[in-house]
Amino acid sequence: MKIVAKKKLWKYLFWLGPFLVTVGLTVGLVSEQWGLISLAFLIAGIAIIASWIIWQSYQTNLWKRRSTQAGTNALVATLAVLTILGLINFLGTRYHLRADLTETQLFTLAPQSRELVKALPQPVKIWVFDINQNPQDLQLLENYRRQSSKFNFEYVDPQARPGVAEKIGAKDYGEVYLEYGDKRELVQTLNQNERLSEIRLTSRLQKLTSSTSTKIYLLQGHGESQLSPAKGAISQAIEGLKDKNYITEPLSLVENSKVPQDAAVVIVSSPKRGLFEAEVKALQEYLNRGGNLLLMIDPNTDPKLDSLLKEWGVRLDNRLAVDVSSENVVGLGPAAPLVTEYGQHPITKDFRNDISFYPIARPLEITSVPGIEATPLLRTKQYPLSWAESDLESDKLEFNPDKDLRGPLILGVALTRKQTPKSTSPTPTPTPLPSPTTQNKTSPTPTPLPSPTTQNKTSPTSPSPSSQTPTESRLVVFGNSNFATDGLFDRQLNGDVFLNSVTWLNQQDKQPLSIRPKEPKNRRITLTSTQANVLTLSSLLLLPLSGFAAAVILWWKRR
Repeated sequence: MKIVAKKKLWKYLFWLGPFLVTVGLTVGLVSEQWGLISLAFLIAGIAIIASWIIWQSYQTNLWKRRSTQAGTNALVATLAVLTILGLINFLGTRYHLRADLTETQLFTLAPQSRELVKALPQPVKIWVFDINQNPQDLQLLENYRRQSSKFNFEYVDPQARPGVAEKIGAKDYGEVYLEYGDKRELVQTLNQNERLSEIRLTSRLQKLTSSTSTKIYLLQGHGESQLSPAKGAISQAIEGLKDKNYITEPLSLVENSKVPQDAAVVIVSSPKRGLFEAEVKALQEYLNRGGNLLLMIDPNTDPKLDSLLKEWGVRLDNRLAVDVSSENVVGLGPAAPLVTEYGQHPITKDFRNDISFYPIARPLEITSVPGIEATPLLRTKQYPLSWAESDLESDKLEFNPDKDLRGPLILGVALTRKQTPKSTSPTPTPTPLPSPTTQNKTSPTPTPLPSPTTQNKTSPTSPSPSSQTPTESRLVVFGNSNFATDGLFDRQLNGDVFLNSVTWLNQQDKQPLSIRPKEPKNRRITLTSTQANVLTLSSLLLLPLSGFAAAVILWWKRR
């Protein structure tokens, strides 16, 4: 009787163990705190279960039974499978491995966005004031958050949480705000026709996280591209610069004899009339003291910049670049060369074989100059698809081997020049500049003048002459300006060519350059009424009848 009573006692005592374990887990999960109480229940329950197993094995030789061994093996195998699945989920949560198999990488962030988010110095939060979470917007925000733990977002109903809406400044449904420290800025307002834009979000993020503002001057007074919205204006390019936290101002070298000291970059866009000699000299002096210049020169114009370009080994060809393959693709005719081949340079490093085009462009001729490093940025296709046409009045484009130039043609080039100008002579000397390789081997040189970009960032106490590095001047030349004008700036990679050029000229190589997210390709099929009727009849009548006929034939054969 005593043995039977003990067995019943241990039997009831066993059920107490799982009960205590369940209580401990429930307390910990509900309170989200694994304190003393939850741990006490868990330990007591596990101890009772273990004691019961030991007692059962002692009383009945449990471990020697074949059924026990089979059950133990099954239990171990089950635990091993659960452990493996748990590890896979843990690794999948911590390390994201995603493959975007779409042709244009629709679900992958642009390189600029990834680099910017990964380098965030402090947390950033996106507030989306909307009730419904659009899957497309949610996926974009999730892509950002995967790049860094410092990026977070939250959907808020402004009526349910008016305090948050008032704090951020939201006034209506669909507004998206970016919060960075004590800074807040409206990104855009969402609606049925406008979803969250990666371009706008990255631009606002870059603007808020940038600690400095840089001045970009645009030369005026010679028929250059207008800065305000108009035909042939570059107002969209100006807005793109503002989104990247640049300050743009017009520049007249007739009123000012020198380029301002705070000019990080000077842009000369499509001058229709020639510059005065004094203006060209001012630009040369600006380059000689470490300035950065962007020239966009159209065909059939003479800006009188030959002397400046000759110093850098660039010559403007007077012929017109044509590309017969672009007529059907771009729809602008053969005088809009289509470029898919780019140079190995920071400006174009992420372009791959994507498209940019340059309506009415002139080729550039590059010659080697000591001390200057030149990298072609844009190349047209090979002949016979592309060439430089000399007869601009002919209605029919035909290659003339005596006057025309075979492709590929260079439409853009980036140049750098390292120099150590003497402090006593701000103007350049007529002797050739030393090459970058020989500069490193020469003896210490006199103190160089600081570049405009570094002047804005240095403290009042400048470093000693021995610690200063040689000044580097940068020049980018395009034989076209139309690619940056309104209407063409936001098509394909045209805007990226312009913005990347300015960023590189600003000598901010650590700042991520831009490449726009890919647009989905239009794959809709346009059918005529006859084609639509045939498709309807074949799908609703012919296919079902053919299937029914095949079934009848099979039935008849097996009958």
